Amino acid sequence: MSKSYSREEVVMPAALLRRYPEIIEWSIITAYRGSISHGLYVPNKESCSIDDKDIMSICIPPLSCYFGLREYGSRGTKEIKYREWDIVVYEFKKCIGLLRQGNPNILCILWMEPDDYLKVSPEGARLINARSLFVGRHVYHSFAGYARGQLHRMTHLAFQGYMGEKRKKLVQKFGYDVKNASHLIRLLRMGIEFLEEGRLYVKRKDAQDLLAIKQGKWPLAQVKEESNKLFRKAESAYKKSKLPLRPDEDKINALCVSILQNHFCNKKNNIA
Repeated sequence: MSKSYSREEVVMPAALLRRYPEIIEWSIITAYRGSISHGLYVPNKESCSIDDKDIMSICIPPLSCYFGLREYGSRGTKEIKYREWDIVVYEFKKCIGLLRQGNPNILCILWMEPDDYLKVSPEGARLINARSLFVGRHVYHSFAGYARGQLHRMTHLAFQGYMGEKRKKLVQKFGYDVKNASHLIRLLRMGIEFLEEGRLYVKRKDAQDLLAIKQGKWPLAQVKEESNKLFRKAESAYKKSKLPLRPDEDKINALCVSILQNHFCNKKNNIA
């Protein structure tokens, strides 16, 4: 798929980088997420655009957040909103917990295309190289659950984000939330691929198909028919999958300890 935007259009403002050290300075992985990483981003100069510019970062904050009274973000998560930028940052241990559970959004950061990573530290590279530890049939429940959430919101008019009013107009035009519909079909297809192959295809080969849904070119009945078919296929893929039932908790724990130990041994003064 050819891009309709340049990389300059999705460069983070310097003000964001100065204000939030967790995005780059404390980060072990920072990457595009959402529509940019999936190859589905429509820039806001386009009349049909309802996309934020989405970034995800995994950070290791100072040692005081592990041994002192300080806590990073809200239970290990911080959301940063700046104009059309939507950035979510996960503290490292919080991220590991979500990866272990098979969270679709977090798992994606381990299977990005190289040019979608904005920063990968040595610790981040270790995590990416160990991504097979998080592979298992348990992801079926996460992907199917998230997809059902999108199916519900698709027709229940739940608008959020800076594009709220614009999105409402598209729902009025097409009779359903086309962005939720695109998420629904993408999640189910990615979940099926994962169960069959044990890896995620974040940059979508079916991007044109998904963009057609996002632009209202599929009637609601077609979206529902396709999703019903994919829900059945996902259940079948789960039953036939040769992946382990769940990840090895001990190996994941050992990786978590090792990465944190190495990080703080290399940053002896990082205790503020």
